[in-house]
Amino acid sequence: MEGLEGTLAELRDTFKSGRTRSVAWRKSQLRAMIEFVQDNEEEMFKVLDQDLGKHPVEAYRDEVGVVAKSAKLSLSCVEKWMAPKKGNLPLAFFPASAEVMPEPFGAVLIMGSWNFPISLTLDPLIGAISAGNVVVLKPSELSPACSSFLAETIPKYLDPKSIKVIEGGIDVCEQLLQQNWDKIFFTGSQRVGRIVMTAAAQHLTPVTLELGGKSPAILDSSSNPTNMKVIAKRIVAAKWGSCSGQACIAIDYMLVEGKFASYLIDLLEKTIKQFFGENPRESKSLCKILNKNNFKRLLDLLKDPLIRASVVYGGSVDEETMYIEPTILLNPPLDSQIMTDEIFGPLLPIITLNNIHDSIEFISSRPKPLAIYAFTRDETFKKQILSKTSSGCVTFNDTLLQFVCDSLPFGGVGQSGFGRYHGKYSFDTFSHEKAILQRRFFPELEPRYPPWNNFKFQFIKLLYAFNYIGLLLLLLGLKK
Repeated sequence: MEGLEGTLAELRDTFKSGRTRSVAWRKSQLRAMIEFVQDNEEEMFKVLDQDLGKHPVEAYRDEVGVVAKSAKLSLSCVEKWMAPKKGNLPLAFFPASAEVMPEPFGAVLIMGSWNFPISLTLDPLIGAISAGNVVVLKPSELSPACSSFLAETIPKYLDPKSIKVIEGGIDVCEQLLQQNWDKIFFTGSQRVGRIVMTAAAQHLTPVTLELGGKSPAILDSSSNPTNMKVIAKRIVAAKWGSCSGQACIAIDYMLVEGKFASYLIDLLEKTIKQFFGENPRESKSLCKILNKNNFKRLLDLLKDPLIRASVVYGGSVDEETMYIEPTILLNPPLDSQIMTDEIFGPLLPIITLNNIHDSIEFISSRPKPLAIYAFTRDETFKKQILSKTSSGCVTFNDTLLQFVCDSLPFGGVGQSGFGRYHGKYSFDTFSHEKAILQRRFFPELEPRYPPWNNFKFQFIKLLYAFNYIGLLLLLLGLKK
């Protein structure tokens, strides 16, 4: 505890010195981050393979490339982002001026996740640096190779008096959360998110929670056969191609019309084999299940007799290697754990409906998801999805792309989290927008008539309604 308090005290001293507020410091750290990525690309591929079995292509797409892109964007835009923005004032405030000035929160705690241990740890850090904060970075202990790599390498590139990397397990997390932070940014499960929020409440610390949930994919059967092949590729990529479904933005389950289910399942089977071969167990493109606890959790889902009976493709497991085959299930019970909890693994339930428009009620009757994916050409249906459901984001006719689009905010709503980041939104997340109003001492005239009476009071109320009262008071110098 004393060590953590000393670390936090050092960071606060650095922040008080004003060192991190300058555009020069921010740009130097962003350049250092770009250099870090360029120098250590192969090492990052190595540790991502050790922890999660990520193929270099997946590792670059979802991790290394995301950090490089984010750092380059922030470097090119940070000076513009941190400049005060002029505020518009009504005529009643004349003569006066206003502006909104972004300022850093101060000491920030960033808690990374295990499934994307590089990008979901360093991308928020880029936002915190751009905003001028000092930072403690806590990588997930569940990805030990990546955590050790970050702890050893980051101090060689970034300012060690302003940015600290602290490793450790649950005990270290608990100690960190007991400290008084100016901002906490957490990526992880809803269960741990509640713990983080409870701890933050003790100090009234603002929190960004990037959680998850059961993100559905809606498939309108009006798509033609050519489009369906593309759709199947995008579904398989979103479910199994990104950390084997161990991703908050992965498709959790699908909603289709009953008459369309068999065709969809056949198409998904062919696409899985096209992506991962006849024997996916031998594929180098499938991530491994993180650890024994996660493997057992997924295995317990499959052991339920009703769930087992709903498996229509895959389902084989190897307990020794912790392998679970890409698995498709048809209409598992809606009250089963696989349909109430986030799956976070290579299992894809398909739920059939009489009419695809019923998917709106199905989704809206459940906790708000992080993402909704909808494959449809029906513009009216699209509008209904947007207006009658709530989610962190909606992507039509594709999957996952919203995550790598820096011009869009990424974040959840309700139980899928709150707060947002990416691009300028990351800068905003780690900044306080300070309102500044400046007045002059002239003109200041003394009152020229007797105290108020009822008529004058009513007259002033009328003027106020039309926003002229401020100007009148300024010109006449009226006082209470």
